[in-house]
Amino acid sequence: MAKTKTAYVCSECGADFAKWQGQCGGCGAWNTLSEFRMDQSAPAGPSANRGSFAGETAKVRRLDEIEAGEAPRRATGIGELDRVLGGGLVPGSAILMGGDPGAGKSTLLLQTLCTLAESMPCLYVTGEESLNQVALRAERLELPKNHLQLAAETDVESVLQTARSENPEVLVVDSVQVMYLTGLQSAPGSVAQVRESAAALTRFAKQTGTVLFLVGHVTKDGTLAGPKVLEHMIDCSLMLEGSADSRFRTLRGLKNRFGAVNELGVFGMTDEGLKEVRNPSAIFLNRAEEVASGSLVTVIWEGTRPLLVELQALVDPSHFGNPRRVCVGLDQNRLAMLLAVLHRHGGIQVGDHDVFANVVGGVKVTETGADLALLLAAVSSFRDKPLPRELVVFGEVGLSGEIRPVPKGQERLREAAKHGFRQAIIPAGNKPRESIEGMSVQAVGSLAEALDAI
Repeated sequence: MAKTKTAYVCSECGADFAKWQGQCGGCGAWNTLSEFRMDQSAPAGPSANRGSFAGETAKVRRLDEIEAGEAPRRATGIGELDRVLGGGLVPGSAILMGGDPGAGKSTLLLQTLCTLAESMPCLYVTGEESLNQVALRAERLELPKNHLQLAAETDVESVLQTARSENPEVLVVDSVQVMYLTGLQSAPGSVAQVRESAAALTRFAKQTGTVLFLVGHVTKDGTLAGPKVLEHMIDCSLMLEGSADSRFRTLRGLKNRFGAVNELGVFGMTDEGLKEVRNPSAIFLNRAEEVASGSLVTVIWEGTRPLLVELQALVDPSHFGNPRRVCVGLDQNRLAMLLAVLHRHGGIQVGDHDVFANVVGGVKVTETGADLALLLAAVSSFRDKPLPRELVVFGEVGLSGEIRPVPKGQERLREAAKHGFRQAIIPAGNKPRESIEGMSVQAVGSLAEALDAI
């Protein structure tokens, strides 16, 4: 009988150990080690055919001998998807698309492949749905169905055999969690199966120049299920986000070897599938006619373009001994830090108040350029005094109360002016050299100056 090697792999960092232990010695996470079994005689896995993983024989070459040509790209026909990918599809790239159940991963990929199949061979492999279900979805979305090839399969070896015979330029595997290799004893969805199945599919994509899309599930905390090494194998990691009660979906690039990271694409969920939103700022700025206190607009930078979003803050006296700090779309720890700066350098004490912060539209703000807008919105709610409707604010707040400049300040101001904003409070380091037509810009260097400005 073939010998079986047993190891324990961490699902967070991918480190493996000979014995099970409660805490991972690599990243320090608890209860993340899962059993990994593989026959040493099995040909599947990263150890098999290791030298041809990149599609060519390993050869040492000097750096100046390598031609640094631009990677060829193929447009998908969906502008927002091309934006997140960095301009289009790169041959031989492996793309992992994750998202919550019902977010629209399969819908977006089916729309993309039905469009691409009219000009190139494409193969859609489904492991969770039947061919009839996929056909019904395509008919409901009124997609062209004349050229796309479908297959229902969960065996990776059968998928690769079909792909070699069909020779597609774009291959979609939905999803990697249900794929399995017969040489492994573990069940589909385990660390071993996900790891080796993704490695075999990625190796095929590199050798043949096929664009590979892998659909991945997410866990309860919103991270991609499976070992962390799955994200290291692929070239591009996309996350489709959106709550069930919202008709908008955001596609964010978490990793991209061929383009800008943290690029954001916005889609609207309709009866005809996902439709791209070309001007997302206009959607997120659908404000009420009379602006209440605690509402303020800021400009964030997502990838390669500015985006205007509305921040809302509610400061209310707490009826309990421990005031709450609740954030939706923002970092809760950073809110607590900014409130401490407001007290120390602004003279405003909200320690006995509940503070709630929200980003309108379901967008997640991760950059520090929204610090000043969040604090001024909280002050507006605390004083119950609305801020001007045509005011836009951005800037990073330091622990000593200084207002630090943010990247692309000139582009942010121009985007705000294009949407009708006439006043701006910005960091002194972002003060434009030339005046912007129709906009009054006030540059501040400290939190005290910003409070005086409002």
